Amino acid sequence: MSPVIGVILMVAITVILAAVIGTFVLGLGDQLGDTAPQASFDIESSNSTAVNITKTGGQAIPSDDLVIAIDGTRYDNVTVSPGGDWQTGVTQTYNEGTPNFPDSDDATVQLIHDPSGNVIFEGTADLTA
Repeated sequence: MSPVIGVILMVAITVILAAVIGTFVLGLGDQLGDTAPQASFDIESSNSTAVNITKTGGQAIPSDDLVIAIDGTRYDNVTVSPGGDWQTGVTQTYNEGTPNFPDSDDATVQLIHDPSGNVIFEGTADLTA
């Protein structure tokens, strides 16, 4: 009976090793580190030059990893204050210089986690002056 158990264990180890090696050879292992953080947000106030977003829960997120998009347009050169790691309970202000954010009373605001490319928040804001 013990030779049968030995063969089963050897086959199981071979299958596990093949799966691990195959994952990294096919490049799937590189995607494991680029997962989007889990957090919740709320838009506190906004106008045509600034959007104030409060982080209401979840893990800390480096502000440099996030990009704001309004009505599908990314704003990469937006000033964010305060910067650093965004903790729960902190309100960050996204300020756009020239041109201002689009003048819209029903704008779709998204926060995009740039390393993973995932949208981690989507809400509606009044961006009228």
